[in-house]
Amino acid sequence: MPPTASSQSLSGNNAVRERSRTKILSAARSLFLDDGYDGVNLDSIATRAGVARQTVYNRFGSKEAVFRAVMQEHWGNLDPDTLPVRFAAKVAGGDDPAEFLRDFSQALLDFIDETDQIAFTRLVISESRRAPWIAEEFYRLGKQPLMQALAACLQQMSEAGTIACPSPELAAHQFLGLIQEFIVWPMVMAVPTTSSSTPPRETVIDEAIATFLSRYRSTAPRG
Repeated sequence: MPPTASSQSLSGNNAVRERSRTKILSAARSLFLDDGYDGVNLDSIATRAGVARQTVYNRFGSKEAVFRAVMQEHWGNLDPDTLPVRFAAKVAGGDDPAEFLRDFSQALLDFIDETDQIAFTRLVISESRRAPWIAEEFYRLGKQPLMQALAACLQQMSEAGTIACPSPELAAHQFLGLIQEFIVWPMVMAVPTTSSSTPPRETVIDEAIATFLSRYRSTAPRG
């Protein structure tokens, strides 16, 4: 059955609304990162997006809602909920756990390199003392699901017998800490990349995996 005029009109309106939403969030993202949370208002977002202030208000209702939507879209680039599915074959298939940990680390670093993750982290740190909800939302939308996804993978690997991990959640925090200490936090703190205290990424990942598996690699015979 061919589409009716009313269905075509509805589809067109939805497309216009989606384009408008995309423009608003893109503009807001740039403004928040450049000027901080307090330095942005609905007027400035509307001006940068090239839409009416009323349009921004109608779509979101408040600056806080815009900021929450920006954070949700940002973490959607990583989509932690899909990570256990993405690595399911390696996790449950009995593959070398080092291979999974290396692929997981690379997925995280690709996300950091391809998005404004470092700038967002700096923004959250600077704003969260005045507005704790910003850090809470940033954690809820991204860091927490990421930890849960890694813990779920470690749990499956433990059940498959490739590692012996009595507390997957603790182990997830430990592994990400080994990666972030030398890769993420130096960038957040703007430590020069030529610093002798900052080893190459490949070295960081290799050492993190070796350290992790020295604690958790299974020694039980597999039938």
